[in-house]
Amino acid sequence: MMHRMLRFPSKWEWHVLHEVRPETANLSSRRHKQDAPSSPFIQLNTTDDNAEAIYNIKQANPEMADWLSEVKSSKHNHVVVSELPSGEPVLYGTLIFQASEDKRDLLPLHFWVTNDKIATIHADYRLSIKLQMEPWEEKLNRCQAAPEAFFVMLGLILETFHTGLDDFETRLGNLEQKMERRNRTGLMNIIFERRYELLHWSHLFIPIREIQAAAKEAFLGSLADQEEYKRMEFKLDRVQALFTHYTMEIDTLIMMDDAISNFRGNDIMKTLTIFTALFTPATVIGSIWGMNFSRIPWHSEPWGFMVISLLIVVSTLIIYGWLWKKGWTGDLLKSRKPHDIVSSSSTLSLPSPQGRSDDKQLTPRGTRSNIRKSEEEEIKPARIPPRSNR
Repeated sequence: MMHRMLRFPSKWEWHVLHEVRPETANLSSRRHKQDAPSSPFIQLNTTDDNAEAIYNIKQANPEMADWLSEVKSSKHNHVVVSELPSGEPVLYGTLIFQASEDKRDLLPLHFWVTNDKIATIHADYRLSIKLQMEPWEEKLNRCQAAPEAFFVMLGLILETFHTGLDDFETRLGNLEQKMERRNRTGLMNIIFERRYELLHWSHLFIPIREIQAAAKEAFLGSLADQEEYKRMEFKLDRVQALFTHYTMEIDTLIMMDDAISNFRGNDIMKTLTIFTALFTPATVIGSIWGMNFSRIPWHSEPWGFMVISLLIVVSTLIIYGWLWKKGWTGDLLKSRKPHDIVSSSSTLSLPSPQGRSDDKQLTPRGTRSNIRKSEEEEIKPARIPPRSNR
């Protein structure tokens, strides 16, 4: 295990623990940077076997002993707020975060934070390398305490959220355009794919929100005036607003698809009912005159077939006329496209207040205030001119 202790200008320390020693090629540029006299922090590196390294760290930092003993069995998100024997608050736990755009690239970050120390155990070196680049290195140097620096690390982790949510928004917009042009049956599967993708980001976001609340509980008012903590609060609120907005959009798409499916199902059932009713006379008469009996009216008459056919046609026309008079046919026998269904259901009509048969369509939201003003002007009583002196 490799142990690196970074001491920053504000006298707080960051203990970085890596289980595997990095390759020399990856650290060549960083080694030159460490040898430079203008380095803003002090580094102390030790490399040893895991058991011996952990033993040495426990000897040098006995307050971390219990955390180092429990961290190996931690495989899921959790956060704990506790106190050291001296009464100093401590925040520790494990955060599962996504290190790249690949959803399967999930890594655990084991952390231990007090007012003047941070200890982290990384599965790889990407997070540590990024934190030594601009602007993150400068932010760490400006931090006045270890909890503030921990929120700088969380801010770097949230950068993956913004990139992933931007890509998600693009795919969601493409889905909405496809649904508007042609609502195919397979689009429901794509909608649920977007839903599961949003749930994936939400499951990664909730632990960060929990850590933010736990840090506020542990360090109380000392975090309120720190710059990076305030910045993190704004970032979390922004991501939470995006989650809420995307969830509403997906729910709207599901409801629209369900409504269109109901329209289609109703149209199909009504059309089948109409065809069944229209062909009922032919079915009944064909069943009666198709029985195997010798004494059936007009069976042997040369004009019997014509009479039966005329009876079927007249009965069918009578039934169709009755359905048309009731208004049950309408445009059911005509094919309707999905956008026709949506457009017909998007405009609502309200009966006039005076009981008249003419309907008033609801106006768009942006113009309702203008319509209300015009209605008020119409019902406003006419001004009575002053009485002239006689």
